[in-house]
Amino acid sequence: MKRGFLLLWMLALVVSGVSAQSVEERLTALAGVEEVKPLPSGEFEAKYEVMLRQPLDLRDPGAGSFLQRVIVMHAGCDRPTMLITQGYGAGFALRENYREEISRLFDMNMVFVEHRYFDRSMPDPCDWQYLTARNSADDLHAIRRLFDSLYPGKWLASGISKGGTTTMLYATFYPGDVDIYVPYVGPVCTSREDKRFAPFFARISTPEDRAAVEAFQRTLLERRAELAPLFEAFCREQNLKFRLPIEEIYDYCVLEFSFAFWQWGPGIETIPASDAPAGDVMDYWFSCAGPDYFAEEGANASFFVQAAKELGYYPYDPKPFRGLLTLKTTRDYLRRIFIPEELRRVKFDRTLCRKMTKYLRRNDPKMLLVYGGTDPWTAPGAGWVADLKKENMKVYVQPGGSHRTRIATLPDSLRDDAVETLRRWLED
Repeated sequence: MKRGFLLLWMLALVVSGVSAQSVEERLTALAGVEEVKPLPSGEFEAKYEVMLRQPLDLRDPGAGSFLQRVIVMHAGCDRPTMLITQGYGAGFALRENYREEISRLFDMNMVFVEHRYFDRSMPDPCDWQYLTARNSADDLHAIRRLFDSLYPGKWLASGISKGGTTTMLYATFYPGDVDIYVPYVGPVCTSREDKRFAPFFARISTPEDRAAVEAFQRTLLERRAELAPLFEAFCREQNLKFRLPIEEIYDYCVLEFSFAFWQWGPGIETIPASDAPAGDVMDYWFSCAGPDYFAEEGANASFFVQAAKELGYYPYDPKPFRGLLTLKTTRDYLRRIFIPEELRRVKFDRTLCRKMTKYLRRNDPKMLLVYGGTDPWTAPGAGWVADLKKENMKVYVQPGGSHRTRIATLPDSLRDDAVETLRRWLED
Protein backbone atom coordinates (compact mmCIF):
# COMPACT_ATOMS: atom_id res chain seq x y z
CA MET A 1 0.00 0.00 0.00
CA LYS A 2 2.79 2.38 0.97
CA ARG A 3 4.73 1.44 -2.19
CA GLY A 4 1.72 2.24 -4.37
CA PHE A 5 1.29 5.63 -2.70
CA LEU A 6 4.98 6.41 -3.24
CA LEU A 7 4.75 5.62 -6.96
CA LEU A 8 1.67 7.84 -7.33
CA TRP A 9 3.43 10.68 -5.49
CA MET A 10 6.49 10.40 -7.76
CA LEU A 11 4.28 10.34 -10.85
CA ALA A 12 2.52 13.50 -9.67
CA LEU A 13 5.86 15.25 -9.31
CA VAL A 14 6.88 14.34 -12.85
CA VAL A 15 3.54 15.45 -14.29
CA SER A 16 3.79 18.80 -12.50
CA GLY A 17 7.26 19.35 -13.99
CA VAL A 18 9.18 18.83 -10.74
CA SER A 19 11.84 16.14 -10.77
CA ALA A 20 13.67 14.50 -7.87
CA GLN A 21 16.67 16.58 -8.91
CA SER A 22 16.45 20.34 -8.39
CA VAL A 23 16.69 22.61 -11.43
CA GLU A 24 20.05 23.83 -10.16
CA GLU A 25 21.39 20.29 -9.97
CA ARG A 26 20.18 19.53 -13.48
CA LEU A 27 21.75 22.71 -14.83
CA THR A 28 25.05 21.91 -13.15
CA ALA A 29 25.02 18.45 -14.74
CA LEU A 30 24.65 19.80 -18.31
CA ALA A 31 27.70 19.35 -20.54
CA GLY A 32 29.96 22.38 -20.60
CA VAL A 33 28.35 24.19 -17.65
CA GLU A 34 31.07 25.58 -15.36
CA GLU A 35 29.09 27.83 -13.02
CA VAL A 36 25.50 28.05 -11.78
CA LYS A 37 24.50 30.96 -9.56
CA PRO A 38 20.97 31.27 -8.06
CA LEU A 39 19.30 34.67 -8.51
CA PRO A 40 16.19 36.34 -7.05
CA SER A 41 13.44 34.80 -9.18
CA GLY A 42 10.55 37.27 -9.13
CA GLU A 43 7.59 35.79 -11.00
CA PHE A 44 9.51 32.59 -11.79
CA GLU A 45 9.89 29.49 -9.64
CA ALA A 46 13.66 29.79 -9.90
CA LYS A 47 16.29 31.81 -11.74
CA TYR A 48 19.98 31.15 -12.41
CA GLU A 49 23.02 32.74 -14.00
CA VAL A 50 24.84 30.01 -15.92
CA MET A 51 28.33 30.16 -17.43
CA LEU A 52 28.71 27.71 -20.30
CA ARG A 53 31.88 26.68 -22.15
CA GLN A 54 31.43 27.19 -25.91
CA PRO A 55 33.77 26.73 -28.89
CA LEU A 56 34.96 29.93 -30.55
CA ASP A 57 34.45 28.32 -33.94
CA LEU A 58 32.47 25.12 -34.36
CA ARG A 59 34.30 24.38 -37.61
CA ASP A 60 37.78 24.89 -36.14
CA PRO A 61 38.36 22.86 -32.94
CA GLY A 62 41.80 24.39 -32.58
CA ALA A 63 40.42 27.91 -32.22
CA GLY A 64 39.77 27.49 -28.52
CA SER A 65 36.73 28.31 -26.41
CA PHE A 66 35.08 30.98 -24.27
CA LEU A 67 32.55 31.21 -21.46
CA GLN A 68 29.07 32.34 -22.47
CA ARG A 69 26.51 33.66 -20.00
CA VAL A 70 22.98 32.26 -20.06
CA ILE A 71 20.23 33.43 -17.69
CA VAL A 72 17.71 30.65 -17.01
CA MET A 73 14.27 31.62 -15.70
CA HIS A 74 12.30 28.53 -14.70
CA ALA A 75 8.49 28.43 -14.82
CA GLY A 76 8.20 24.64 -15.06
CA CYS A 77 9.62 21.72 -17.00
CA ASP A 78 6.17 21.19 -18.50
CA ARG A 79 5.96 24.79 -19.79
CA PRO A 80 7.00 26.05 -23.25
CA THR A 81 10.31 27.87 -23.41
CA MET A 82 11.32 31.27 -24.78
CA LEU A 83 14.87 31.48 -26.14
CA ILE A 84 16.02 35.11 -25.97
CA THR A 85 18.41 35.77 -28.85
CA GLN A 86 19.99 38.83 -27.26
CA GLY A 87 22.19 40.99 -29.47
CA TYR A 88 24.17 42.53 -26.60
CA GLY A 89 24.94 41.85 -22.93
CA ALA A 90 22.62 40.13 -20.47
CA GLY A 91 23.04 42.46 -17.50
CA PHE A 92 19.47 43.79 -17.47
CA ALA A 93 18.07 40.24 -17.40
CA LEU A 94 19.54 39.82 -13.90
CA ARG A 95 16.85 42.11 -12.48
CA GLU A 96 14.41 40.25 -10.25
CA ASN A 97 11.34 41.62 -12.04
CA TYR A 98 12.61 41.05 -15.60
CA ARG A 99 10.26 39.10 -17.88
CA GLU A 100 9.43 39.42 -21.57
CA GLU A 101 5.79 39.96 -22.53
CA ILE A 102 5.33 36.65 -24.38
CA SER A 103 6.76 34.69 -21.46
CA ARG A 104 4.32 36.41 -19.12
CA LEU A 105 1.35 35.91 -21.46
CA PHE A 106 1.89 32.18 -21.79
CA ASP A 107 3.78 31.38 -18.57
CA MET A 108 6.92 30.33 -20.43
CA ASN A 109 10.42 29.51 -19.22
CA MET A 110 13.09 31.90 -20.45
CA VAL A 111 16.59 30.97 -21.58
CA PHE A 112 18.34 34.30 -22.13
CA VAL A 113 21.55 34.02 -24.17
CA GLU A 114 24.11 36.80 -23.88
CA HIS A 115 25.67 37.48 -27.30
CA ARG A 116 29.28 36.41 -27.70
CA TYR A 117 31.85 39.24 -27.28
CA PHE A 118 29.64 41.19 -24.86
CA ASP A 119 29.99 41.65 -21.09
CA ARG A 120 30.77 38.31 -19.36
CA SER A 121 30.76 36.49 -22.73
CA MET A 122 33.87 38.27 -24.03
CA PRO A 123 36.64 35.84 -25.08
CA ASP A 124 40.05 36.38 -23.55
CA PRO A 125 42.09 37.17 -25.54
CA CYS A 126 39.71 39.01 -27.87
CA ASP A 127 40.19 37.75 -31.41
CA TRP A 128 37.67 39.58 -33.62
CA GLN A 129 37.73 36.99 -36.41
CA TYR A 130 35.36 34.76 -34.43
CA LEU A 131 32.71 37.45 -33.96
CA THR A 132 30.43 36.39 -36.81
CA ALA A 133 26.69 35.89 -37.22
CA ARG A 134 27.29 32.27 -38.14
CA ASN A 135 29.18 31.63 -34.92
CA SER A 136 26.50 33.35 -32.84
CA ALA A 137 23.87 31.15 -34.52
CA ASP A 138 26.01 28.13 -33.60
CA ASP A 139 25.94 29.32 -29.98
CA LEU A 140 22.14 29.45 -29.99
CA HIS A 141 21.84 26.05 -31.65
CA ALA A 142 24.14 24.43 -29.08
CA ILE A 143 22.21 25.97 -26.19
CA ARG A 144 18.86 24.98 -27.67
CA ARG A 145 19.99 21.35 -27.93
CA LEU A 146 21.64 21.38 -24.51
CA PHE A 147 18.45 22.52 -22.77
CA ASP A 148 16.14 20.19 -24.66
CA SER A 149 16.31 17.57 -21.91
CA LEU A 150 15.25 20.10 -19.29
CA TYR A 151 12.54 21.77 -21.40
CA PRO A 152 11.10 19.26 -23.91
CA GLY A 153 8.04 21.34 -24.87
CA LYS A 154 7.52 24.01 -27.53
CA TRP A 155 10.30 26.58 -28.06
CA LEU A 156 9.96 30.18 -29.24
CA ALA A 157 12.96 32.34 -30.22
CA SER A 158 12.70 36.09 -29.79
CA GLY A 159 14.91 39.17 -29.57
CA ILE A 160 14.66 42.95 -29.70
CA SER A 161 16.49 45.32 -32.06
CA LYS A 162 19.86 43.68 -32.85
CA GLY A 163 18.43 40.72 -30.94
CA GLY A 164 15.53 40.68 -33.41
CA THR A 165 18.02 40.51 -36.26
CA THR A 166 19.74 37.68 -34.37
CA THR A 167 16.40 35.83 -34.24
CA MET A 168 16.14 36.01 -38.03
CA LEU A 169 19.78 34.98 -38.43
CA TYR A 170 19.18 31.99 -36.16
CA ALA A 171 16.19 30.94 -38.29
CA THR A 172 18.32 31.34 -41.42
CA PHE A 173 21.24 29.19 -40.24
CA TYR A 174 19.17 26.67 -38.26
CA PRO A 175 15.68 26.52 -39.79
CA GLY A 176 13.26 24.54 -37.67
CA ASP A 177 15.49 24.62 -34.59
CA VAL A 178 12.57 26.11 -32.66
CA ASP A 179 8.83 26.12 -33.32
CA ILE A 180 8.14 29.88 -33.44
CA TYR A 181 10.12 33.10 -34.05
CA VAL A 182 9.20 36.61 -32.87
CA PRO A 183 11.79 39.24 -33.90
CA TYR A 184 11.03 42.75 -32.63
CA VAL A 185 12.18 45.89 -34.52
CA GLY A 186 15.07 44.00 -36.16
CA PRO A 187 16.86 45.57 -39.17
CA VAL A 188 18.25 43.66 -42.15
CA CYS A 189 20.81 46.11 -43.55
CA THR A 190 22.34 45.57 -46.97
CA SER A 191 25.44 47.74 -46.59
CA ARG A 192 27.60 49.57 -44.06
CA GLU A 193 25.55 52.72 -44.79
CA ASP A 194 22.19 51.40 -45.99
CA LYS A 195 20.56 53.73 -48.53
CA ARG A 196 16.99 52.86 -47.48
CA PHE A 197 17.14 55.18 -44.48
CA ALA A 198 17.08 58.41 -46.52
CA PRO A 199 13.68 57.92 -48.19
CA PHE A 200 12.25 56.73 -44.87
CA PHE A 201 13.34 59.95 -43.14
CA ALA A 202 11.90 61.99 -46.01
CA ARG A 203 8.38 60.77 -45.21
CA ILE A 204 8.55 60.11 -41.48
CA SER A 205 5.72 61.62 -39.39
CA THR A 206 4.60 65.02 -40.82
CA PRO A 207 6.48 67.81 -42.63
CA GLU A 208 5.94 70.04 -39.59
CA ASP A 209 7.41 67.48 -37.21
CA ARG A 210 10.40 66.85 -39.46
CA ALA A 211 11.00 70.61 -39.67
CA ALA A 212 10.89 70.92 -35.86
CA VAL A 213 13.56 68.25 -35.41
CA GLU A 214 15.78 69.83 -38.06
CA ALA A 215 15.29 73.27 -36.48
CA PHE A 216 16.58 71.98 -33.14
CA GLN A 217 19.66 70.52 -34.84
CA ARG A 218 20.22 73.88 -36.53
CA THR A 219 19.94 75.60 -33.13
CA LEU A 220 22.70 73.37 -31.77
CA LEU A 221 24.97 74.41 -34.63
CA GLU A 222 24.07 78.10 -34.63
CA ARG A 223 24.69 78.29 -30.86
CA ARG A 224 27.97 76.38 -31.10
CA ALA A 225 30.06 79.22 -29.59
CA GLU A 226 27.87 79.10 -26.47
CA LEU A 227 27.32 75.34 -26.26
CA ALA A 228 30.71 73.93 -27.32
CA PRO A 229 32.50 74.87 -24.05
CA LEU A 230 29.76 73.07 -22.09
CA PHE A 231 30.05 70.12 -24.47
CA GLU A 232 33.81 69.89 -23.99
CA ALA A 233 33.55 70.29 -20.22
CA PHE A 234 31.09 67.41 -20.06
CA CYS A 235 33.44 65.18 -22.09
CA ARG A 236 36.36 66.03 -19.77
CA GLU A 237 34.30 65.36 -16.64
CA GLN A 238 33.21 61.99 -18.02
CA ASN A 239 36.76 61.24 -19.19
CA LEU A 240 35.49 60.48 -22.70
CA LYS A 241 38.12 59.77 -25.35
CA PHE A 242 37.44 59.94 -29.10
CA ARG A 243 39.16 58.90 -32.30
CA LEU A 244 38.24 62.23 -33.95
CA PRO A 245 38.68 65.88 -32.90
CA ILE A 246 36.13 67.11 -30.35
CA GLU A 247 34.60 69.64 -32.78
CA GLU A 248 33.78 66.81 -35.18
CA ILE A 249 32.26 64.75 -32.37
CA TYR A 250 30.05 67.78 -31.65
CA ASP A 251 28.84 67.68 -35.27
CA TYR A 252 28.20 63.95 -35.16
CA CYS A 253 26.12 64.35 -31.99
CA VAL A 254 24.02 66.93 -33.84
CA LEU A 255 23.53 64.58 -36.79
CA GLU A 256 22.78 61.64 -34.51
CA PHE A 257 20.03 63.61 -32.74
CA SER A 258 17.43 63.15 -35.49
CA PHE A 259 17.98 59.40 -35.70
CA ALA A 260 17.82 58.98 -31.93
CA PHE A 261 14.78 61.25 -31.64
CA TRP A 262 12.71 59.24 -34.09
CA GLN A 263 14.04 55.94 -32.78
CA TRP A 264 12.84 56.57 -29.23
CA GLY A 265 9.92 58.92 -29.94
CA PRO A 266 9.97 61.43 -27.04
CA GLY A 267 7.49 63.67 -28.89
CA ILE A 268 7.83 66.98 -30.75
CA GLU A 269 6.33 68.86 -27.81
CA THR A 270 9.38 67.99 -25.68
CA ILE A 271 11.88 69.88 -27.90
CA PRO A 272 13.15 73.07 -26.20
CA ALA A 273 12.67 76.45 -27.84
CA SER A 274 15.55 77.84 -29.88
CA ASP A 275 16.21 80.49 -27.20
CA ALA A 276 15.94 78.13 -24.22
CA PRO A 277 18.74 78.34 -21.59
CA ALA A 278 21.94 76.59 -22.66
CA GLY A 279 21.71 74.09 -19.81
CA ASP A 280 18.19 73.03 -20.80
CA VAL A 281 19.24 72.65 -24.42
CA MET A 282 22.26 70.53 -23.50
CA ASP A 283 20.28 68.31 -21.11
CA TYR A 284 17.66 67.60 -23.74
CA TRP A 285 20.22 67.03 -26.49
CA PHE A 286 22.21 64.58 -24.38
CA SER A 287 19.06 62.75 -23.28
CA CYS A 288 18.68 61.73 -26.93
CA ALA A 289 22.21 61.75 -28.36
CA GLY A 290 25.10 62.27 -25.95
CA PRO A 291 28.82 62.20 -26.81
CA ASP A 292 29.38 59.00 -24.82
CA TYR A 293 27.86 57.18 -27.82
CA PHE A 294 30.94 58.12 -29.89
CA ALA A 295 33.56 57.40 -27.23
CA GLU A 296 36.36 54.87 -27.66
CA GLU A 297 36.03 51.53 -25.88
CA GLY A 298 32.30 51.96 -25.35
CA ALA A 299 30.00 49.19 -24.17
CA ASN A 300 28.85 48.59 -27.75
CA ALA A 301 32.28 48.29 -29.37
CA SER A 302 31.56 44.69 -30.38
CA PHE A 303 28.34 45.74 -32.07
CA PHE A 304 30.14 48.30 -34.22
CA VAL A 305 32.62 45.64 -35.30
CA GLN A 306 29.71 43.46 -36.39
CA ALA A 307 28.02 46.39 -38.15
CA ALA A 308 31.17 47.19 -40.09
CA LYS A 309 31.80 43.58 -41.05
CA GLU A 310 28.38 42.16 -41.95
CA LEU A 311 25.34 43.62 -40.13
CA GLY A 312 25.43 47.10 -41.66
CA TYR A 313 24.30 50.45 -40.28
CA TYR A 314 22.90 53.84 -41.31
CA PRO A 315 24.34 56.95 -43.00
CA TYR A 316 24.20 60.58 -41.88
CA ASP A 317 22.87 63.34 -44.13
CA PRO A 318 24.88 66.57 -43.62
CA LYS A 319 23.30 68.41 -46.58
CA PRO A 320 20.67 70.38 -44.58
CA PHE A 321 23.45 71.86 -42.42
CA ARG A 322 26.01 72.95 -45.00
CA GLY A 323 28.04 75.89 -43.80
CA LEU A 324 27.38 75.03 -40.14
CA LEU A 325 29.39 71.82 -39.80
CA THR A 326 33.14 71.45 -39.32
CA LEU A 327 32.94 68.02 -40.96
CA LYS A 328 34.04 67.70 -44.56
CA THR A 329 32.34 64.34 -45.04
CA THR A 330 30.49 61.71 -43.03
CA ARG A 331 31.22 58.88 -45.43
CA ASP A 332 32.61 55.74 -43.82
CA TYR A 333 32.21 57.31 -40.37
CA LEU A 334 31.61 53.91 -38.77
CA ARG A 335 35.14 52.79 -39.57
CA ARG A 336 36.76 56.10 -38.59
CA ILE A 337 34.95 56.54 -35.26
CA PHE A 338 34.17 53.10 -33.88
CA ILE A 339 36.40 50.40 -35.31
CA PRO A 340 39.61 49.27 -33.52
CA GLU A 341 42.81 50.08 -35.36
CA GLU A 342 43.50 46.45 -36.30
CA LEU A 343 40.17 46.26 -38.16
CA ARG A 344 40.31 49.56 -40.04
CA ARG A 345 40.73 47.83 -43.40
CA VAL A 346 37.85 45.40 -42.93
CA LYS A 347 35.37 45.36 -45.82
CA PHE A 348 31.63 44.89 -45.57
CA ASP A 349 30.50 41.41 -46.60
CA ARG A 350 26.99 41.29 -48.08
CA THR A 351 26.83 37.49 -47.96
CA LEU A 352 24.93 37.54 -44.68
CA CYS A 353 22.12 39.91 -45.69
CA ARG A 354 21.71 38.08 -49.00
CA LYS A 355 21.49 34.73 -47.24
CA MET A 356 18.94 35.99 -44.71
CA THR A 357 16.79 37.75 -47.33
CA LYS A 358 16.86 34.66 -49.53
CA TYR A 359 15.75 32.48 -46.62
CA LEU A 360 12.86 34.75 -45.67
CA ARG A 361 11.67 34.97 -49.28
CA ARG A 362 11.82 31.23 -49.95
CA ASN A 363 10.52 29.85 -46.65
CA ASP A 364 7.49 30.30 -44.44
CA PRO A 365 8.41 29.69 -40.79
CA LYS A 366 5.97 30.53 -38.02
CA MET A 367 7.30 34.03 -37.52
CA LEU A 368 5.76 37.28 -36.23
CA LEU A 369 7.73 40.44 -37.06
CA VAL A 370 6.94 43.58 -35.04
CA TYR A 371 7.94 47.15 -36.05
CA GLY A 372 7.26 50.78 -35.15
CA GLY A 373 5.92 53.08 -37.85
CA THR A 374 8.30 55.97 -37.10
CA ASP A 375 11.27 53.92 -35.90
CA PRO A 376 14.14 54.44 -38.40
CA TRP A 377 15.14 50.79 -38.00
CA THR A 378 11.91 49.88 -39.79
CA ALA A 379 13.47 51.23 -42.99
CA PRO A 380 15.80 48.23 -43.42
CA GLY A 381 13.47 45.91 -41.51
CA ALA A 382 11.79 42.86 -42.97
CA GLY A 383 8.54 44.76 -43.54
CA TRP A 384 8.63 43.71 -47.18
CA VAL A 385 7.75 40.20 -45.96
CA ALA A 386 4.12 41.40 -45.75
CA ASP A 387 4.08 41.74 -49.55
CA LEU A 388 5.07 38.09 -49.98
CA LYS A 389 1.63 36.89 -48.81
CA LYS A 390 3.00 34.04 -46.68
CA GLU A 391 0.64 31.87 -44.66
CA ASN A 392 2.69 31.90 -41.46
CA MET A 393 5.00 34.90 -41.58
CA LYS A 394 3.17 38.00 -40.37
CA VAL A 395 4.31 41.61 -40.04
CA TYR A 396 2.75 43.96 -37.49
CA VAL A 397 3.53 47.70 -37.71
CA GLN A 398 2.37 50.09 -35.00
CA PRO A 399 1.36 53.45 -36.56
CA GLY A 400 3.59 56.11 -35.02
CA GLY A 401 5.41 53.44 -33.00
CA SER A 402 9.02 53.86 -31.92
CA HIS A 403 11.80 51.35 -31.25
CA ARG A 404 9.88 50.51 -28.08
CA THR A 405 7.06 48.91 -30.09
CA ARG A 406 5.93 45.59 -28.67
CA ILE A 407 2.89 43.33 -29.08
CA ALA A 408 1.32 45.08 -26.06
CA THR A 409 1.61 48.51 -27.73
CA LEU A 410 -0.04 47.49 -31.02
CA PRO A 411 -3.57 48.69 -31.82
CA ASP A 412 -6.20 46.39 -30.32
CA SER A 413 -7.01 44.49 -33.51
CA LEU A 414 -3.34 43.82 -34.33
CA ARG A 415 -2.49 42.90 -30.75
CA ASP A 416 -5.40 40.48 -30.48
CA ASP A 417 -4.45 38.86 -33.79
CA ALA A 418 -0.81 38.46 -32.74
CA VAL A 419 -1.68 36.98 -29.35
CA GLU A 420 -4.24 34.59 -30.82
CA THR A 421 -1.78 33.48 -33.51
CA LEU A 422 0.87 32.72 -30.88
CA ARG A 423 -1.68 30.88 -28.76
CA ARG A 424 -2.71 28.71 -31.70
CA TRP A 425 0.90 27.93 -32.64
CA LEU A 426 1.82 27.00 -29.08
CA GLU A 427 -1.19 24.69 -28.83
CA ASP A 428 -0.63 23.01 -32.22
